Amino acid sequence: MKVNVNGINIHYEVYGEGQPIILLHGNSENLNIFDKLVEQLKNEYKVYAIDSRCHGESDNPEEISYDLMAQDVIEFIKTLNLNKPILYGFSDGGIIGILVAIKEPDILSKAIVSGANVTPDALSKMFMIITKIMGFFTKNKLFKMMQNEPNITCEELQSIKIPVHVLAGEKDVIKEEHTKMIAENIPNSTLEIIAGENHGSYIIHSEKLYDILKKYI
Repeated sequence: MKVNVNGINIHYEVYGEGQPIILLHGNSENLNIFDKLVEQLKNEYKVYAIDSRCHGESDNPEEISYDLMAQDVIEFIKTLNLNKPILYGFSDGGIIGILVAIKEPDILSKAIVSGANVTPDALSKMFMIITKIMGFFTKNKLFKMMQNEPNITCEELQSIKIPVHVLAGEKDVIKEEHTKMIAENIPNSTLEIIAGENHGSYIIHSEKLYDILKKYI
C-alpha cells in the first residue's frame, strides 16, 4: 500500500487487528527486516510496517533528514487516523521515534527504540570511519545524513511525555554511555542493554525481538 504524506508517497504494509503498532527500520534497510516480528505481533496487534522516505518502495526525493522522516510518520498517523499507536524504531527508526515524541507529545501511546542516537558522535569510531569511507565513494545521501545528524538536545529529550523504552545491544555501534544518557534524560523511560547482542543481531530477521518487546508493549 502507499499513502501520500508530507508531499511524498510512503509505502507500508498492514497486518492483523488490534491496537496499532508502527515499525520503523534503520538506515539503508526496508520494512522486510521485521518479517519474523510481524508474524508474531499480528496475532495481537494491528501492525503498520513502513518504508521510510528514500528506502524500500517509498519515494526517493532529493531531500532527506531525520526531521523530515519524523514529519512523514506524524502525517502518516494523522492521515490513517491511528489512535495513539505504539511506535517501535530500530536505529534510524529509533531516532525518528524520539523526534515524533518530541514534535507531537500526545500522538503516540509509547515508544520503544533500539540502537538510537541523538548526536552523530554517539557512533563508535570504527563505524564512523567506515561510514565516511562509504559515503565518500558512493556519495550516498543516507550516509551523509548519518554523519551530520541527528542533533537532539537534552532539553528536547526531557520534554517527552510518553513512556519510552530504550534498548541497545551489549556490543552495539552506539556507545553505551550515550544510550544511558538518552534514558536518563527522558522522563518515564526504562533502559535495557541486551547481553551478547550487537546493533542489529536481535532485530533483523530475528525471532528474538518479540520476546524482548512483549514486556514493553
